[in-house]
Amino acid sequence: MTGHIYRDVILEQHVRLFRGAMGAEFLFMDDNARPHRVNIVDECLQSEDITRMDWPAYSPDLNPIEHVWDMLGRRIAARQPPPTSLPELRRALLDEWCNIPQDQIDNLILSMPRRCKACIASSGRHTPY
Repeated sequence: MTGHIYRDVILEQHVRLFRGAMGAEFLFMDDNARPHRVNIVDECLQSEDITRMDWPAYSPDLNPIEHVWDMLGRRIAARQPPPTSLPELRRALLDEWCNIPQDQIDNLILSMPRRCKACIASSGRHTPY
């Protein structure tokens, strides 16, 4: 993904609309991936008055979506038989994405205050989450 794609697809088509629905208290969380940190992304966020959460350089594990991707990967790896083609993989990913229990997603979201406190306590380094 490039900064241009990230801006055009993620920020402008999703984040901007979600921020509008959430209002002034909206706080955007991404990570330190290169496409997230290029000037065009910063300019887009500023022009849309979107506040970005400070992100420690060594804590990609803080973001709950990383755990969701892990759940999805494990579910795909456990499939018998495993997907053997790109179309099968696409179908499997969509099926498994829809079958991740909502309570697991909710628990990840609710764990954010603990994750942030643990990250602060570890000076932005690895946390047990």
